[in-house]
Amino acid sequence: MRYRTLGNTGTVVSTLCLGTMTFGAETDEAGSFAQLDRFVEAGGTFVDTADVYSAGVSEDIVGRWLRSRPDLRDRLVIATKGRFPMGPGANDAGLSRVHLTRALDASLRRLGVEAIDLYQAHAWDPLTPLPETLRFFDDAVSAGKIRYAGVSNFTGWQLQKAALLTQHLNLTPIVTLQPQYNLLAREIEFELVPVCENEGIGILPWSPLGGGWLTGKYQRDSTPTGATRLGENPQRGVEAYAGRNAEERTWRVLDAVRQIAGEQGASMSAVALAWLAARPAVTSVILGARTTEQLDDNLTAADLVLDAEQMRLLDEVSAPLVGDYPYGGAGVRQRARDLPTGS
Repeated sequence: MRYRTLGNTGTVVSTLCLGTMTFGAETDEAGSFAQLDRFVEAGGTFVDTADVYSAGVSEDIVGRWLRSRPDLRDRLVIATKGRFPMGPGANDAGLSRVHLTRALDASLRRLGVEAIDLYQAHAWDPLTPLPETLRFFDDAVSAGKIRYAGVSNFTGWQLQKAALLTQHLNLTPIVTLQPQYNLLAREIEFELVPVCENEGIGILPWSPLGGGWLTGKYQRDSTPTGATRLGENPQRGVEAYAGRNAEERTWRVLDAVRQIAGEQGASMSAVALAWLAARPAVTSVILGARTTEQLDDNLTAADLVLDAEQMRLLDEVSAPLVGDYPYGGAGVRQRARDLPTGS
């Protein structure tokens, strides 16, 4: 396992993070405990959850695991998130001070910890003024309830506004961004990655295997069946089968990942994860496994390093399809400027 600082902080985390969205839903408590034990055994130190995962059950499971292994708490960085509905009331969702106060206290109770190391806004809230949310984070740090603040699923302008407001108002900074990011979904590179590089914000990619696509288990023009996420629901979310199957780019990416996996003697999952861990501004890649066997396969990426030619090939075949402006060649050239060479 390798380690990096959490964004622009002095806190060190493993470059692979155990995501727990499956806990209490696709993975029962015994299986969840087994994953947590295996992750720590492999050198993992970073665990991410959210109050909305299985309506609080994921946090409950992580909390019971922590209480059963009290010697581990100080070795781990625990992250969770708040924003989505946790009840039927008008203030049971959002990034308002009222909702986040209740959500944070509930997460602390479920996790059984005195402070959450990284507390994240799970998504943008158009109804709450951003300074209200940022001041809540600052107050929560001052109260000793959280140690750092982050955001998830923000767009470029939203993240840049948050970063500048914390500086202008002298509030606790945003140290991480948790976005979707993988070889099939690289659009964050247009705006979000430059903001993160400029502001020292660490990226924590979710869905690093594209909902299972990058494992190589799906076949062209053959709708998935059986006990896989797309087998159970081919129309599932952003990784839905029909749309990605129809894109030739999908199959070019999978062919390249398969080729490099053969060269490295590694799984396709490990190759996709290693590529992502090496991308600019990435702090830690969030793994989301149903089973310990899947987690074991993902953990083989911990020490896998792709060579320059393999990285170049993956960059090339996975390049997002864009028009000339503002993110294509014409737009990039327009923003470029070189120093004069002199006479």
